Amino acid sequence: MNPNSPSSAVMEPVSVLGSPGLTGWLRDQRLSLAFTTYQSGKLLLVGRKPENSLAVFERTFNRAMGLWSDGQTIWLSSAYQLWRFENGLSPGQIDEGFDRLYVPRAGYTTGDLDIHDVARNVTGQVVFVNTRFSCLATLSEQHSFTSLWKPWFIDRLAPEDRCHLNGLAMVDGQPRYVTASACTNHAEGWRDRQREGGVVIDVLRERILVEGLSMPHSPRWYRDRLWLLDSGNGTFGWVNPSRPEFTPITVCPGYARGLAFVDHYAVIGLSRPRQGGVFGGLNLDARLIREGIAPRCGLIVVDLDSGAIVHSLDIQGPIDELYDVVVLPEVVRPMALGFKNDEIRYTVTTEGLSGTLWKVNSGR
Repeated sequence: MNPNSPSSAVMEPVSVLGSPGLTGWLRDQRLSLAFTTYQSGKLLLVGRKPENSLAVFERTFNRAMGLWSDGQTIWLSSAYQLWRFENGLSPGQIDEGFDRLYVPRAGYTTGDLDIHDVARNVTGQVVFVNTRFSCLATLSEQHSFTSLWKPWFIDRLAPEDRCHLNGLAMVDGQPRYVTASACTNHAEGWRDRQREGGVVIDVLRERILVEGLSMPHSPRWYRDRLWLLDSGNGTFGWVNPSRPEFTPITVCPGYARGLAFVDHYAVIGLSRPRQGGVFGGLNLDARLIREGIAPRCGLIVVDLDSGAIVHSLDIQGPIDELYDVVVLPEVVRPMALGFKNDEIRYTVTTEGLSGTLWKVNSGR
């Protein structure tokens, strides 16, 4: 099997539609966006074309999920690998209209750890949520992973997804807060507590910060607040670490996962709720019906000051579920190399030479 083939074939084209002000917002904020869909195994990059229309670029990675980026480097988790992409273009260099060329420089084979959130610590070490083994982990030179921390209620490491640990917030370059679907210590025990078992855990102090959530995701520390998605209840909000309660500011028109920030805005990923299964029967379903909200798949931009949804990106077609989203600062139009054609073979970047990007061909 090709390690980068999609988990399921896309049978119809995907349409990505931005709200009228989205491209102007990308221009004003001087950024592009990247997001993942594990359902169809895609990494999607969204920027702007010269005429100020959306530029959408996609690459295939089996079960693409967690993302981290500073604009130059991207970390991406997939079905059984963790990928590191590096930008191969020099500052100011443009290649066929693109100002970022993300090249997969290293792929680490971890096995199926069901890696969710990914981050990089203050020393540059990658840290990820190892959902399968209910712990935070990093890469190992010899093994699938090295465990860094596990919740105190997990008595041993086992590939049993005991609490559905999924989200990671870094503070001052170190892991500080995580989200889990329940404080359970047996195989997939969280599945019986999806509606009210969700928690936010303070890693440093080894304590529950907030409980009573529904399948929380994507905790992020921004502007001295802990923000997160109470996904099963369909809300986005924040937590004051000195007061153990969640304050919602926005109702999300879908199952929310993936959260990034710029200026006074949050970018949130949305999925359409499943009929049955893990996402079925959550409070979100009744809330959307009660408030007359049609569930969406895509991205929304939320004003942190008012809680209003000010811009959006809708995905139409066979994709119903997203996982993560990141901001690519100072990027106009990004692209990435993949493994489905020979482009990666014939694209060579160099350092210290007059030309930093070469298109070579052996002629064979």
